[in-house]
Amino acid sequence: MMEAAIALRYHALAPHLDERTRRLWCAAEARSLGRGGITLVHRETGISRARIGRGIHDLKAPRTDRVRRQGGGRKKLTEKDPAILADIEDIIEPKGDPMSLLRWTTKSLAHLVAALEKKRHTIKKSALAKLLSAQGFSLKANKKNIEGIPHPDRDLQFQHIKKTCDIFEKKGNPIISVDCKKKELIGNFKNHGREWQPKGKNTVVNVYDFQSLADGKAAPYGVYDTIKNTGFVNVGIDHDTASFAVESIRRWWKGVGKRLYAGKRELLITSDGGGSNGVRNRLWKKELQTFANETKLSITVNHLPPATSKWNKIEHRLFSYISINWRGRSLTSLETIIELLSHTTTEAGLKVQAVVDKNIYPIGVKVTDEEMAALNIIRNEFHGDWNYTIRPQR
Repeated sequence: MMEAAIALRYHALAPHLDERTRRLWCAAEARSLGRGGITLVHRETGISRARIGRGIHDLKAPRTDRVRRQGGGRKKLTEKDPAILADIEDIIEPKGDPMSLLRWTTKSLAHLVAALEKKRHTIKKSALAKLLSAQGFSLKANKKNIEGIPHPDRDLQFQHIKKTCDIFEKKGNPIISVDCKKKELIGNFKNHGREWQPKGKNTVVNVYDFQSLADGKAAPYGVYDTIKNTGFVNVGIDHDTASFAVESIRRWWKGVGKRLYAGKRELLITSDGGGSNGVRNRLWKKELQTFANETKLSITVNHLPPATSKWNKIEHRLFSYISINWRGRSLTSLETIIELLSHTTTEAGLKVQAVVDKNIYPIGVKVTDEEMAALNIIRNEFHGDWNYTIRPQR
């Protein structure tokens, strides 16, 4: 509201003011606003900070009758050097030589100034920044937005997952979303994010994130119960293999699921299509068969279609809140990680249980064709590679 009022007053008065009275008016407004007033008035009126500063000086100085004549003052750079705008645009978006050096370097102000000097233009970095902003250019960062080419059956698969989830929910059977969060170095390392601390107090961490400085790595494998809105995290210290993934589900069932879903004989798992719980991972299916035999559960698996891993419910209903909860905190030990995981909550009632898994999970375990043929696996008519049920063997 304040900004709008400043702009409204200025544009109403500006046609009736000369150069001196304009800057005096802006100076008076800036002084009345206090700290940050010059920046605010500059943004709303377009009058430079330097002119407003001179106006504040004039307010304190004795009155003079000098008024700058129309068109007086320093000429704009674009008036003195009309060709500079075209050359700036050509440098940032080259239309000629495909091997232009600036295509393969960062387009920082220093590099742009150097490139303009080769074209016989003289300009400072501060002036260039203003010109770029006036021409609609701005600093941009890479955005993670391309996940890959969508599969033609992507939407049909999501409809199939929704339909399967509805059937399981009506029967009161458990539905879990699973995945492994990225591995974390254990030690006094920087963790992204900030938290409130007393003034002058800073948490000091290692400068380098070298694995050799760490006390190991933690692999948090999550199991999110979509019906009960609860999370279970099995924190491993070894490789993220299919054996580790199924062991995490086993621990959830024995510690949480068996009690919450007493008497139920069906389990639905939704997961990504790659990694330790991937579509083509033979060990994943073999370990699920072992788990089904132990628990007498009929386990249905629905994989998310390719290039949709971030749509997995565990990502935005569990992992995102874990990242928020331990932001700015060094994961100095397994005990610290377990405590931070266990205290992750949301206003919607999310509760998380975490345990440590110190087992060793070898990589490169092979599953033969004969072992695969022996599995009691029933594939769905629609994309049997994505949708299948593993029942206990007799």
